[in-house]
Amino acid sequence: MQILDGVAVSTHIKEQLKQEVASLKAKGGKTPHLAAILVGNNPASEAYVGNKVKTCAELGYASTLLRFESNITEAALLAEIQKLNEDADIDGILVQLPLPAHIAENAVINSIYPNKDVDGFHPISQGKMVLGQPGFLPATPYGILLMLEYYNIDLTGKHCVVVGRSNIVGTPMSVLLSRNSRPGNATVTLCHSKTKDLKQFTLQADVIVAAIGRPRFITAEMVKEGAIVIDVGINRVDDASKKSGSRLVGDVDFDSVAPRCSYITPVPKGVGPMTICGLMKNTLNAAKNSGK
Repeated sequence: MQILDGVAVSTHIKEQLKQEVASLKAKGGKTPHLAAILVGNNPASEAYVGNKVKTCAELGYASTLLRFESNITEAALLAEIQKLNEDADIDGILVQLPLPAHIAENAVINSIYPNKDVDGFHPISQGKMVLGQPGFLPATPYGILLMLEYYNIDLTGKHCVVVGRSNIVGTPMSVLLSRNSRPGNATVTLCHSKTKDLKQFTLQADVIVAAIGRPRFITAEMVKEGAIVIDVGINRVDDASKKSGSRLVGDVDFDSVAPRCSYITPVPKGVGPMTICGLMKNTLNAAKNSGK
């Protein structure tokens, strides 16, 4: 069993990006500029956005963080996004989700210009992904592809079972794994909360991507010997032994599943760091294309 180390892979990729940005600047090219919008004071969202801003600084990107109270109206938020759309210095825009209940996430996502949609959530970005055309890939699936590529894991002809059908991870992951590319060329089954007898599908899987948002949902009896398991879940559970009173676990019961695997991602330090790599690569590409 080999751990797929997201920290090690992300460190390698970020060093490449740092060098590429330095070279771009030395040639008079544009400094990539990411704008992040944070609504409210959700602690998890604060941490995620803070990490993205910190990474921008490490790589030599510019970043702008806009904070708004949770009672901002949808119309006011859309107006702020439009300002960023029209700002030629801004290459990428991300709005940290989730948003307050009174703001429609789809309206916000659709309002971002596709050429600045570095989260890869806009319908045009998703459509290009499905058609195999160049564009921004959703950051987490993109990060997973980068990890598989780093470890030279060939999925050609393998049966991949994706558990979860969100537009952020599950559905795009199923598309990307089936594409005629490397990594890709897999036969993909997309399962979800309404799938009957999920175990019969996961036991057939050479690769399981767990993205259903339920702590330790995938257990040892659901995984065949030698499988590759990618755990996308980030769930906080009670743990009296921790100073905080809680800890992070994935959608996979790591302790029981890991001994059965050929490769497995841990939580934390697995897929999480790779998501930021996907975002940063999208932002660099947006900067490169900004003059076109």
